[in-house]
Amino acid sequence: MKSAGIRGAGYAIPSQKISNDDFSKMGLETSDEWIVARTGIKTRYIADENTTSATLAEAAARKAIQNAGLTRTEIDMVICATTSPEYPLFPSNACLLQHRLNLRQVPSFDLSAACSGFSYALTTGAQFIATGAAKNILVVASDCLSKFVDWQDRSICVLFGDGAGAIVLSETAQPGLSYSRLYSDGGHGNILCVPPDKTPPHIVMNGKAVFKVAVENVIPAIEEALSQTQITGESLTWFIPHQANIRIIQMIAQKVGIPEEKVLLNIAELGNTSAASIPIAIAQAAETGKFKPGDTILMAGFGAGFTWGINVLQWT
Repeated sequence: MKSAGIRGAGYAIPSQKISNDDFSKMGLETSDEWIVARTGIKTRYIADENTTSATLAEAAARKAIQNAGLTRTEIDMVICATTSPEYPLFPSNACLLQHRLNLRQVPSFDLSAACSGFSYALTTGAQFIATGAAKNILVVASDCLSKFVDWQDRSICVLFGDGAGAIVLSETAQPGLSYSRLYSDGGHGNILCVPPDKTPPHIVMNGKAVFKVAVENVIPAIEEALSQTQITGESLTWFIPHQANIRIIQMIAQKVGIPEEKVLLNIAELGNTSAASIPIAIAQAAETGKFKPGDTILMAGFGAGFTWGINVLQWT
């Protein structure tokens, strides 16, 4: 079985920045202090009417391919994780990317696992590399959930920012992705969803339930990953969690013994960018030179479905 590693990464965010104070100016009964205390978010970037999850994905993908040192003819597959595609049903964002990036007629498909989308897409791509079906896979996670929020609901609209993160997952002779495990429990589907009877469609969330389900499921999943890979929170180089809520992140890290300085965060500036949050964090860290060859990175995605997934890799 062949090993898969991250060869290059890139990200893109919209230009429109919204601060917590802007919500007060919009007439919402909230404040910067209230939002930061409950979420850890100070700002987020929102897509305008001409910006979609596919346009952001394209920008992130171009950077990832360039940073990987590859040409468009060397990409063997496109996997796009999104729950907010440019077209409501079809074509997929991945097919739009294949065309807009002028790639060969390679397999291209979308994958829907909400905020766990990148964990699912990364794991899926690694299987194609492991079996020799592909050598270089463009894995993109992109969401514009600001288009699906009720801007009068202060419990929801302050949370989400838009963005895209992309990686090129490539066959490597060095140790790369060493552990992946995905989970789901549809019995919790109603705690975070877009109900079919809402017009226009918008996100509905039971915040307390999401917090409880995330913590109760992600912690044992990480503990299992650490046990299987024989690493500890102390020996781990970096932990990249889905950027949902700072209190969830802090509790998970504390319970599994990961020191605060090993946790990569972008939630304060970007908010919850859904499936894109982990690959954006990867691309930002790579861009600033945080990662060194051989670094051990643990990633934990979790979100609507309810879904969650854990990946462990060596930075190559």
